Amino acid sequence: MKQTATKIVSQEELKDRVQDWQSNGLKVVFSNGCFDILHLGHIDYLEKARSCGDRLIIGLNSDDSVRLLKGKNRPVNNEEARARMLAAMSFIDGVTVFGEETPKELIDYLLPNVLVKGSDYKVENIVGADSVIANGGSVETIDLVNGYSTTNIIEKIRK
Repeated sequence: MKQTATKIVSQEELKDRVQDWQSNGLKVVFSNGCFDILHLGHIDYLEKARSCGDRLIIGLNSDDSVRLLKGKNRPVNNEEARARMLAAMSFIDGVTVFGEETPKELIDYLLPNVLVKGSDYKVENIVGADSVIANGGSVETIDLVNGYSTTNIIEKIRK
């Protein structure tokens, strides 16, 4: 069995882990995204997200969800590859895939202690913030590394 496979789990399994961690006093941090072509911006962001708590879990957009958000030529890497790359990072504790356009249902289901997004979002516009806050949690925004995005990388390769 691949070592990363133990971190890539169903939403139900991740819910069980979150509840177990929380019952042991651990602070669970949630973030989400497409993470199509991993780059320095992603690594920096995810390391900072992990520093907001004891466990970091990721909601990964499914391939269909990425196509809805980014267009028919995306994702470059399929969801299995993207999940494995995330799971290979030592500071990520769990990865699950969601198919909706936003992670709202997943956040409402998992109820993490901390919800993290990039500082390009305002807290009041972050999907799921209301349910995390209502459950006693917090929402954090993290500054992004300028000049790094999957779209920019794809454009650079095309040129």
